[in-house]
Amino acid sequence: MDSKNTIAAIALSSAVIVLYSLFFVPEQKNTQQNLIEKEKIEQNSDAPSLEQKEAQITIPRDDALKQSERIQFENKNIIGSISLKGASIDDLTFKNYKVTLDSEQRVTLLGPRNIKEGYLIDSGFVTSDKNIDVPNSNTIWTIEGNNKLTDRSPIKISWTNEQGLKFEKIISLDDKYLFTIKQKIINESDNKYDFYSYGQIIRNEIPEIIDFLILHEGLIATLDDELVEEDYDDIQEKKFTKVANKGWLGISDKYWITSLIPPKDKEFKTTFDYKNKFRANFISTDPLALNEKSSIEEELQIIVAAKRVDVIDGYAEKLNIDKFDLVIDWGFLYFITKPLFYGIDYFFKLLGNYGLAIIAITICIRLVFFPLANFSFKSMAKMKVLQPEMVRLKELHKNDKMKLQQEMMALYKKEKVNPMSGCLPILVQIPVFFALYKVLFVTIEMRQMPFYGWIHDLSERDPTSIFNIFGLLPYDVPSFLVIGAWPVAMGVSMWVQQKLNPAPTDPMQAKIFAFFPLFLTVILAPFPSGLVIYWTVNNILTMAQQVFIMRRTTVKTTT
Repeated sequence: MDSKNTIAAIALSSAVIVLYSLFFVPEQKNTQQNLIEKEKIEQNSDAPSLEQKEAQITIPRDDALKQSERIQFENKNIIGSISLKGASIDDLTFKNYKVTLDSEQRVTLLGPRNIKEGYLIDSGFVTSDKNIDVPNSNTIWTIEGNNKLTDRSPIKISWTNEQGLKFEKIISLDDKYLFTIKQKIINESDNKYDFYSYGQIIRNEIPEIIDFLILHEGLIATLDDELVEEDYDDIQEKKFTKVANKGWLGISDKYWITSLIPPKDKEFKTTFDYKNKFRANFISTDPLALNEKSSIEEELQIIVAAKRVDVIDGYAEKLNIDKFDLVIDWGFLYFITKPLFYGIDYFFKLLGNYGLAIIAITICIRLVFFPLANFSFKSMAKMKVLQPEMVRLKELHKNDKMKLQQEMMALYKKEKVNPMSGCLPILVQIPVFFALYKVLFVTIEMRQMPFYGWIHDLSERDPTSIFNIFGLLPYDVPSFLVIGAWPVAMGVSMWVQQKLNPAPTDPMQAKIFAFFPLFLTVILAPFPSGLVIYWTVNNILTMAQQVFIMRRTTVKTTT
């Protein structure tokens, strides 16, 4: 029982690394497919031949972009182009985000379908009438009027089939990341037709992902209030299908989202699947009746964005997109995680440095839990005072465990000490610390933000290493030996903090606990430096509070 407090403290540290929610995995129910619309979409997308697959690997991006005429688009946040072959949005770069801190190359997300990293969005209409030609990935669209898309000027493209049906798209762009597509069919004939609208995101291959349980990267949607998160490997094994009346769908990276918002107030079917490429699509379930000498029109929205909280929340509110804020993986502790982000963001705006904001929010958390921590540390202090007597009892009754337990309980009762009383306050704090860890890990706001000294990017690991004395010796070390100054400081602070707790009387437990700070130092070394700074500062504040309480408690006990 004398090591319960130490175990609880270690559990708090371990939770940040190895726990990831009691994972609310939504129950996924496949619905019965209606008609053959999904097959029509797949036909429309033209699955690549073996020659095309080989071309995807060999064609450079610049050459692929030159294979079709394009409409350029640009605003203050993104730049790219739309292919007139297939009318796909397949070229998009974020103007304000660099690939690495030292590089001038900007983050490019979307790419043409015939390169290895192909990643694109298209939309349109399909019909179950096989005698009607509809636009597909090889269709060449014509520009009508303006030939550049900006946040001030939309563009219009069209294509007419042999049956006299004219397909039009009016595409507009706001000043951030939102594309709005009004797609229309004009029928000048005396015939009637039924059409279904669709939109789809296609990604040729799995991108470079972190593959860490705390973060979802893959296909995502909210459909009738249900959050759906499917990993890439899950979709390779089994497709997902669901019919819904509201929601959105997309593909999520750590910092970027590509999403479709279907027409409002209309039932649609969402499918995630994999057939040589990953596909997230929706299709309307109720047909649009195109009568003679008439037209039909539908509007959908596309958001290809950096996952900044203000941007995502702004679109969710402005466009009334149900649960769109969940494109940022706040986790099952959403009700704690998001308020913590707003706290960090407040201090960042106040102090002008994200590292200082992390320290400030850590101090605030310590203040909130000050009474609980006091209670816990008082219990630890009392246990430490009783440590010599507990050791004496263990020696005295080392061959009689029953008697030892009786004597221990009598000692606790006499001194009015509950050995478990120090554990509960620590356990209560675990969700908050885990939520803060989650915020620092998943939000883009910390990306490429500097701290003081050698930390130029809080979202990257500490670049120094103890094995070349933090850069004082003129040689580089292998990546697995890069254990920086902040991780070392964190490990030292944890070791000192461990010494303040009652020592385990079991020799094996003592050896394990003594090894634990070193273990965490190595484990946390590759983590973002912002997280390590938070953990180090939290350890130091905890120690300061613990020393003060334990000294005061010891003085009271001895007097």
